[in-house]
Amino acid sequence: MSTLESQLRAALLGLAVGDALGVPVEFESRARRKLDPVVNMRAYGTHQQPAGTWSDDASLTLCLAEAIADGFTLQKVAQNSVRWYSENFWTPHGRVFDIGITTREALQRIKADKTLLFAGGTDEYSNGNGALMRILPLAFLRPDVPLIERFQQIQEVSAITHGHVRSAVACLLYLEIAAHLRAGLTPAVAYQRLCREAPAQLQVLRIPTQEVQHFQTVLSGRLPDLPEQTITSGGYVLHTLEAALWCLLRHETYAETVLAAVNLGDDTDTTGAVAGGLAGLYYGEAAIPAEWLQALTRRTDIEDLCHRMVQAI
Repeated sequence: MSTLESQLRAALLGLAVGDALGVPVEFESRARRKLDPVVNMRAYGTHQQPAGTWSDDASLTLCLAEAIADGFTLQKVAQNSVRWYSENFWTPHGRVFDIGITTREALQRIKADKTLLFAGGTDEYSNGNGALMRILPLAFLRPDVPLIERFQQIQEVSAITHGHVRSAVACLLYLEIAAHLRAGLTPAVAYQRLCREAPAQLQVLRIPTQEVQHFQTVLSGRLPDLPEQTITSGGYVLHTLEAALWCLLRHETYAETVLAAVNLGDDTDTTGAVAGGLAGLYYGEAAIPAEWLQALTRRTDIEDLCHRMVQAI
């Protein structure tokens, strides 16, 4: 297996496992998790799904990966996402059981008008984590193109469901960390490099100052030093990015990272998925507990998709 394929498998399997760990306890509070922490793959719970079932986070990530494997176009990403919503494409068990409001509204618009691509809301309140949760495959598609071109692609893929610049910037910062991890940097060094380079990058991209200010916590260099009570784990894109990076930076194994993410409570599947993708990428597939991989729904289909995506890029 090539290095590229092993990295991609680790990232997507890591994301799907983190997602599946969070599905049974989604929407439950952090206080509840303190009393009953997730330590292994669970069944049923919030969505009444078997153990190892991933949600919309992994489904839409795999829809993006499928579009890349098929010769990337934005139209393919949009239509794959609609196929998931309408036809159960890339669902774990043939049924959509979880979808964010902003994502649902955007996909309904695209379903009604197949020429529409950028259906995501552009107002400040349309900054849920539905673009961030699915963006990781772009870390493997033309990673060496210039920053402006790279950000344009990120912004376009994000805008299928989330059209505000804040969502796109969050996706950019996440993918910058992923690129540094792919290059062999540790999470701590990758984070310090992000904090050092991102302000100038955002200036080059002409991101408005008032938008950049929203990312002060992420780019402060002090994120891992913050106490847990200051980390929020709901559905807001900035909170998900902060929580996922905080978990990655404070732990030293794949399992510790994703369990920490899930046990923050609230949007457990997405925090688990976003943290799990990076942790999988850094620690490698062999670091994901074997029993979690064995329980993972459609594992061989995900592995086959990774192989096809590598062939296409």
